Amino acid sequence: MKMQANQIRPGQVLEHQGKRWTVLKIQLIQPGKGGAFIAVEMRDVDSGNKTNERWRTADTVERLEVREIDCQYLFKDDTGYTFMDKETFEQFSMAADALGEQAGFLQESMEVTVDCIEGSPVSVNLPSQVILQVVEADAVVKGQTASSSYKPGLLENGMKVMIPPFIEAGTRIVVSTVDCSYIERAK
Repeated sequence: MKMQANQIRPGQVLEHQGKRWTVLKIQLIQPGKGGAFIAVEMRDVDSGNKTNERWRTADTVERLEVREIDCQYLFKDDTGYTFMDKETFEQFSMAADALGEQAGFLQESMEVTVDCIEGSPVSVNLPSQVILQVVEADAVVKGQTASSSYKPGLLENGMKVMIPPFIEAGTRIVVSTVDCSYIERAK
């Protein structure tokens, strides 16, 4: 199915140069002069090789038809990340490199959607937001309240995120799984 390059999202599977690629990361770049373009980091489904590709936002790319399976994340072991199909209760594993940075957001019993091509799982679609705990936060510098300032914070999954000054260590926050950004304090 053809789609515009600005509709590419992490986890999608594209066909490019005769190969199947899973999108790992995207970055929309808007230079001061010229048109915007999108930089995409992709992994070859078959060989595992990574590549970076750039497209203008108006370019069309081929998105492969995938079968989506509602699954539940169970656990991580030395074989990879184990998921269970919620309909058939079959369990299957995916390698850590197949998930990329998304693996850091997985939590036990999390409901996810797994994309399969020809019966083999190729990517995982996470919820758009997850709740994580801040384990380490820098101290607030006095006098920085006049402007909107953020400080670095370390999450329980090991990822770093920029958080507002009122967030302290031990606070649970809502984080976007798309770009690993702070959204709000968890309720």
